[in-house]
Amino acid sequence: MRVLLRVLNPLLFLMLFGLYPSMTIGPKEGWQVYSSAQDADGRCICTVVAPEQNLCSRDAKSKQLRQLLEKVQNMSQSIEVLNLRTQRDFQYVMKMENQMKGLRTKFRQIEDDRKTVMTRNFQELKEKMDELQPLIPVLEQYKTDAKLISQFKEEIRNLSAVLTGIQEEIGAYDYEELHQRVISLESRLRNCMSKLTCGKLMKITGPVTIKTSGTRFGAWMTDPVATQRNNRVWYMDGYTNNRIVREYKSMADFVSGVESRTYNLPFKWAGTNHVVYNGSLYFNKYQSNIIVKYSFETGLILTQRALEYAGFHNVYPYTWGGFSDIDLMADELGLWAVYATNQNAGNIVISQLDPQTLEVVKTWNTEYSKRNAGESFMICGTLYITNSHLTGAKVYYSYSTKTSTYEYTDIPFHNQYFHISMLDYNARERALYAWNNGHQVLFNITLFHIIKTEDDS
Repeated sequence: MRVLLRVLNPLLFLMLFGLYPSMTIGPKEGWQVYSSAQDADGRCICTVVAPEQNLCSRDAKSKQLRQLLEKVQNMSQSIEVLNLRTQRDFQYVMKMENQMKGLRTKFRQIEDDRKTVMTRNFQELKEKMDELQPLIPVLEQYKTDAKLISQFKEEIRNLSAVLTGIQEEIGAYDYEELHQRVISLESRLRNCMSKLTCGKLMKITGPVTIKTSGTRFGAWMTDPVATQRNNRVWYMDGYTNNRIVREYKSMADFVSGVESRTYNLPFKWAGTNHVVYNGSLYFNKYQSNIIVKYSFETGLILTQRALEYAGFHNVYPYTWGGFSDIDLMADELGLWAVYATNQNAGNIVISQLDPQTLEVVKTWNTEYSKRNAGESFMICGTLYITNSHLTGAKVYYSYSTKTSTYEYTDIPFHNQYFHISMLDYNARERALYAWNNGHQVLFNITLFHIIKTEDDS
């Protein structure tokens, strides 16, 4: 190991900068090796002149090069420390090997004359085994150090390749030219994003677990029409007998549990299918088909209205129950209510609502039973329905309010914690918020987009 490090350090240093003693580079142009020799131990000794600091400081790439060099030098020092520790542990291993040889001799003696020496040698063997016991963690540490040395070697090889690439890039491009290319690419990306219109759901990936808290049932959400600087999170635990809404200023505060404000609603809510839209909370009043609009800014009820003929209090819930008869949701096109009525034989009804007055703007009757739906969510005016709230659930049915047509789909997603009691789409973040058996999770979605060009009318 010592021989490897003696050879590795000087060769690695010269390799990183592409320097060899035969090169003739002026002191003001780059690195120069004036002489090289070996000491009594066989280590390579080099005399090097570094370039002036101001030649590289103006270049961001050169700064990155220096930082990577410092990291390589730190790793070389770490390898040297690990090498010393490995040598120390190797001595323990040699000691153990000698003791093992002694044990073999004792065992031979026992075989030669078991009856006469059994008692005496047994005690000696016990003492030897007691001495060997502390060496077990030493051996474990030895194996760990050997693995770390191997990892450091691999990382140094990777850094060498990165440094070589940076050197080539510095020679190929001017920093200002690279900066302008980045600005141009960013502008083109924003222009493309602005042309994205509503799309069709193609895939659901994840989930990403944000937090584990609360009971088995609940809801959490952000405002899909809030500004980019407004990242407040609202948290409503349970599906009944509760009226406390907790607010967090950001997702980071939500994860760490730092509440910014608590709201005590005038009514208890029913279910977990609430929504925050444009600064107000919309929820189903307990034991009724009344929808309530509550202002977070004023702490007052702005309006409330009964959803005509809508079933409530577990008359037409989702498959998991929980007073989930009325599901309020929002997408790119506005505010929606999903429920069921006797008039539609318990099948799902979709109504678009006026966010200010809660009046029904338009209604669509589907042929999918509300009691057979696990959860549902709206994306771009299309309702997507899952076939279960348990493991193996998938998006099984969709209904387009634009064309008043439906289709059966097959879009699986991973129900990681086995029971979903809330699943809502957030149009700003293009993600699905879910309450998964006491875990607050996010699903990423893939939409099939139609990109409008300047030639489109």
